[in-house]
Amino acid sequence: MGQPATQTPIRAAGAVLWRRTPVSELGHREPLGRIEIALIHRPRYDDWSHPKGKLKSGEAVAQAALREVKEETGMDCLLGPQLPASYYLVNGRPKEVRYWAAEAVGGSFVPNREVDLLVWLPPAAARRRLTHERDRPLVDALVRTLGNIT
Repeated sequence: MGQPATQTPIRAAGAVLWRRTPVSELGHREPLGRIEIALIHRPRYDDWSHPKGKLKSGEAVAQAALREVKEETGMDCLLGPQLPASYYLVNGRPKEVRYWAAEAVGGSFVPNREVDLLVWLPPAAARRRLTHERDRPLVDALVRTLGNIT
């Protein structure tokens, strides 16, 4: 009996979207290095996650990450370093999601059919809010990455 045929993985891309802590009411910026991470709530799955989605036919992975961030959060961003990829099964089919650190540089969130809420949280709170364990190491990877480039 031969080996079972391997299924082609679902290819997706996303980002751990971050921003520097906004200026306080007194006009002072929080201490350098304070960041917030955007998490989205998807009503279909009732989960909190990082923005991500499937690649369109012929679409480059980084381009898909930018598109998904814009579609799901309304934010324009600059992609930074790649973060670890995530691998898991969806209905028995393998899925690979490639992630980037992405700094928000503009835009605004408008609730839509796919995403009804967006929150900005400090890394520790973002880690706790994430629904799936597989998403938590991405917060740690972002913090390490930003520590190396800021």
